[in-house]
Amino acid sequence: MRTAIVTDSNSGIFEAEGRDLGVFVVPMPVIIEGKEYLEGVNLFHEEFYQSLIDNRELSTSQPTPGSVLAVWDMALSEGFDELVYIPMSSGLSSSCQTALMLAEDYDGKVQVVDNHRISITQRSGVLDALHLAQKGLTAAEIKERLEQAAYDSLIYVGVETLEFLKRGGRVTAAGAAIGTALNIKPLLIIQGERLDAYAKVRGTKHCKKREIEAMVNYADCLRQEGCAFRVGVAGSFLREEEDQEWFEMVKEVFPGEEVYYDRLTFSVSCHVGPGAFGMGISTKLM
Repeated sequence: MRTAIVTDSNSGIFEAEGRDLGVFVVPMPVIIEGKEYLEGVNLFHEEFYQSLIDNRELSTSQPTPGSVLAVWDMALSEGFDELVYIPMSSGLSSSCQTALMLAEDYDGKVQVVDNHRISITQRSGVLDALHLAQKGLTAAEIKERLEQAAYDSLIYVGVETLEFLKRGGRVTAAGAAIGTALNIKPLLIIQGERLDAYAKVRGTKHCKKREIEAMVNYADCLRQEGCAFRVGVAGSFLREEEDQEWFEMVKEVFPGEEVYYDRLTFSVSCHVGPGAFGMGISTKLM
């Protein structure tokens, strides 16, 4: 059995990289002032961040059933017998439930995984799926393994500005004004389908240090349990130097570990804005 791996661009994997990895990608739609764009196809990070800065009317959306089916059918037409589809967490979008319904017409050839992840931890799930497919596991077996490990991951995200949390209703206007005046940076945690406040730290530098400290503690727990893991680093910075600086800062405290970097996906960036910095750790499936 040849098993294809399919994901959506919420994983941080765009079509071009997907071809290099051997992964099929469903691009996520983004609506900017009434016009639809596709993440990683005709809309990239620079233009997206600028739209946020310019306060343009912007929203993200789930892919249409037709666009999902088109990618599935393309994969099956290229000689694969079955496929595993890894969309963003069902707790953050209805796209997973839609995919589960669509898969009912494929007589078991399409296995939809709800691994309760997004962004850098979703990418880790895709890498696990590729590894398991190469080992010869069937689509159903890969789905089972990914869902068993769904919550073995954690993301922290720090924000540079409270403006976008205010726009999304996660911070009141008064709270945003006070936080800005005091240079307070909220540190958010994403595990499964929950996006919650973890800590409030004064200043970006201290927020980054607090984030790394929390992740080092989580990594130590995984090591004690004998678990191998990946470290994902993400940012919505406006300058490449800032991306590299954040990446190097994290790599320094995880020598010998698999550490990778992604620009923060649009579905997260629209809530946290430019200048955000994130980290995620996910266990590896062997």
